[in-house]
Amino acid sequence: MRPTPLTHPQFLALLPFILPASPAGRQIGDLRARLNAIFHLACTTDPWRCLPPEHGKPDTVSRYFRRLTHAGVWQKLLHAIKESSPNSPLREIAPLICRACRRAIRILGLRFITLARRLGFLSALNGPPSKLPNPDLSEKLKRLPLPPIPRSRQQTKAFIALLKARRYLHRLAGGIKHIPRRLRLGWS
Repeated sequence: MRPTPLTHPQFLALLPFILPASPAGRQIGDLRARLNAIFHLACTTDPWRCLPPEHGKPDTVSRYFRRLTHAGVWQKLLHAIKESSPNSPLREIAPLICRACRRAIRILGLRFITLARRLGFLSALNGPPSKLPNPDLSEKLKRLPLPPIPRSRQQTKAFIALLKARRYLHRLAGGIKHIPRRLRLGWS
């Protein structure tokens, strides 16, 4: 996926969510160019240092991305996309925002994975949903009562099968520790 530069309506839709100034209070020269750089790199698996020179300095763009991430911009954008109308400019750039969210997950972790799952943005996850932690499933399993202790041999077999199924679901809810690169790259 190669992103096209943001159009004026798309940029105006993003403007209420982004940070227009640096922590020192200085205005950022060209916000649209900086967002285009973030979305350009988010659509690749390249590191920040591979950002093409026409997009600016990689360390400046990556620092701004981290500031946006820590300020909760990506969470706010996911909520805004969910609540926006179907013909909204935010909906047009939703795939780009989801790709940027994949990079933000590396910084924000499990809370952000949970939010993306709850809002239904599985494309914002940085891997196949079946391989990532699912705290909601874990909570549901925790609330399930244990069946009574078996009294017969047949009940024991059913009890053991039930325990094995619950153990499998708990492992599934925990996700895997490291998602292989081939799975992350193939996920879209």
